[in-house]
Amino acid sequence: MRLDKYLKVSRIIKRRTVANEACDNGRVLINGKVAKASAEVKVGDIIEVGFGQKSVKAEVLAVEETVRKDDAKELFRYL
Repeated sequence: MRLDKYLKVSRIIKRRTVANEACDNGRVLINGKVAKASAEVKVGDIIEVGFGQKSVKAEVLAVEETVRKDDAKELFRYL
């Protein structure tokens, strides 16, 4: 799955366009490397998103195309 879509589906970032912009500005890392929006996300990857002064680090537990809002928390684990 594409990184920008995963960020939206997992609700780490609310909208796909915002996820796209964050990737374009170099604020999203996968396994410590700057990632483009089109990068593939796999189970076990560590995603780090910079939000201004703080950053959020999460491990990918599952990759699904669609998921209900209540179940979105099960796609990743905060580190």
